[in-house]
Amino acid sequence: MITILTPAYNRGHLLGKLYQSLVKQDFEDFEWVIVDDGSSDSTTNIVDKFIQDKKINISYIKQSNGGKHRALNRGVIESKGELILIVDSDDSLPKNSLSVINRYYLEIKDNPLIGGVCGLMAHHDGTIIGERNALSPMDISSIEMRYKYAFTGDVCEVFKAEVLRDFPFPEIENEKFCPEALVWNRIAQKYKLRFFENVIYYRDYLDGGLTSKIVRIRMNSPIASMMCYAELNQLDIPFKEKLKAAVNYWRFRLCYSGKSWYPRLTKVWDFVAPLGWLMHLNDVRVNKRKL
Repeated sequence: MITILTPAYNRGHLLGKLYQSLVKQDFEDFEWVIVDDGSSDSTTNIVDKFIQDKKINISYIKQSNGGKHRALNRGVIESKGELILIVDSDDSLPKNSLSVINRYYLEIKDNPLIGGVCGLMAHHDGTIIGERNALSPMDISSIEMRYKYAFTGDVCEVFKAEVLRDFPFPEIENEKFCPEALVWNRIAQKYKLRFFENVIYYRDYLDGGLTSKIVRIRMNSPIASMMCYAELNQLDIPFKEKLKAAVNYWRFRLCYSGKSWYPRLTKVWDFVAPLGWLMHLNDVRVNKRKL
């Protein structure tokens, strides 16, 4: 079984497109787990109608608002599938998505070194997102995709459920965001993915989503942001990428004024702090203008 995991927060009016794409799948052994992260809109009523249709297997879980990463952690715990495909509320799937995923999954199911499969994303008009310099199919980690094979843009990772249970998102008090890259990079240090060049996910970047306001969101969750960049800085990646990670670490370090524990870079990277400070000042200026 494959679990489609959707964290939802006040985007009920967008769920219909995803629902219809799931109803049309040519593969039937799946469940749709929706974790409602404290929505105040009509999400509950909309999902109830989907459930009443009895066309697909749906589990609806409602919790108090804690951020997408907490919703994902809850969904992973509640899921029953061997594979977990995370699909945002405003996205959808091609009708053969799950059958393609299952085909490649069966090839690597019993390989303990491979943590899942990975295909392409496209916009709803069919335009493939990003570029890449890799053969297909091949077994590569998420880190290798970005820093060895020059992947740009998003790809669609589908992880074994046991892998996501072993690598939950950190839940930091008073923070409602955790970069997915933090967990994907941790997974990539232990597992590769079976990559293939089939489009298995449709995505458009809408105003009001996480992507459109990501800098402000990271500023409001500085510990998770620092953690992501501090760990990225320590990976075996090109020096230029380590440098960028260090600058971004200091960029968000300046958002944190608490006295409790926070991630730290080695002192050798202190020299980039002024660059991070300049980026932080610009972030403050831009986000004040948007308010």
